[in-house]
Amino acid sequence: MRIERASPDASKFNRSLSLPFNLRIEDFELAMQDVYDFFFDVNRLLIQKGLDRLDDTLRPAIMSGVLSDMVTASLAKHSRSLTQNLHFNGHPDLVVRGRYPKNKVATGTDGVEIKTTRKAGGAVDTHGARDQWMCVFVYTIDNTTEPASERRPLRFAEGTSEYLVARLSEAVFQPTGSGPRG
Repeated sequence: MRIERASPDASKFNRSLSLPFNLRIEDFELAMQDVYDFFFDVNRLLIQKGLDRLDDTLRPAIMSGVLSDMVTASLAKHSRSLTQNLHFNGHPDLVVRGRYPKNKVATGTDGVEIKTTRKAGGAVDTHGARDQWMCVFVYTIDNTTEPASERRPLRFAEGTSEYLVARLSEAVFQPTGSGPRG
């Protein structure tokens, strides 16, 4: 079976984008490469043992959660001023280092919420409607090519960008029927 190592496509990054909290385009490139390297290494090992790729075994909701956690941890590692929010299921996922006691906050304002999705356009479920910085990584998984040995690796991709980042206002959120905060 052929295992391919993916790499971020540098031509798809908007180098003129103004990012919050001292984030750099390079932080995103490195975080994506960390994810790609992980999947390359794990899938190579699984295939050597005669098992299916991780991409083919995880259910979509599990995959999205795993990817969100991986991207969050990697962005925290590469960022100059953000770190992981250490509050379990706290918001946002990345917080400004030292802004909250022990870098833990249930609901904060200074940071970036990280989401991953397979949905074109980047629509995601959130902790609720609020003014916030949000970063959505849209990804694709090839789980249809046959034979399976010819499947392409997981990729972050959305039109001409591999991630979407923006300051959102509460007004852009659509209600889900589970209450006023989503």
